[in-house]
Amino acid sequence: MIFDATDRKLLVHLQEDSKQTNKELSNKLGLSVTAVYERIKKLEKEGFINAYTTIINKEKINRNFVVFCHVKLLQHSQEFVVSFEKEVNGLNEVLECYHISGDYDYLLKVIVKNMAAFREFMVKKLTTINHIGSTHSMFVISEVKQTHVINF
Repeated sequence: MIFDATDRKLLVHLQEDSKQTNKELSNKLGLSVTAVYERIKKLEKEGFINAYTTIINKEKINRNFVVFCHVKLLQHSQEFVVSFEKEVNGLNEVLECYHISGDYDYLLKVIVKNMAAFREFMVKKLTTINHIGSTHSMFVISEVKQTHVINF
C-alpha cells in the first residue's frame, strides 16, 4: 500500500473530527467524495485506523478526578507481568496502562469521582492484585493539554 501526503492529511482531519462527512473531507482535500471514501476504507483495512470513538466531558459525568499511579512489581517474572496486565485490564477506573522503564514498572491513568473514590479503588481493587510491591500516586491539579491527534 502506498501511504502518501493526502492520506496523512486525511488522518489528521479524521482525528480532529471523525464525524465529518466524506463531502466535507473531499472539499478540504480537493478529492472526490468517492476517492475520500475509498481512502478511508483502505486506511481502515490496512490498520492505520483502529477505531472511532467519542471523547466524553469528564465533568459532565462526575469523573474528573484524574490520578497517575506508578506501580512496581515484586519481581519481573513473566508470570507476574502477565498476571498483573490481565488483572489491570479488568479495572474500569484505569483508562491507560503503560509498561515503562525506570524506577517503576507501570504507569496507570486512573479516573474516578473524587479522592474517596480513589482511596476505595486503591484499597479494594488495585492493591489486591497479586505481585504489586509498591505504588506511587500523583493527582492532576489541572489539565493543561489533552489531545488524541497525532500530527505527522
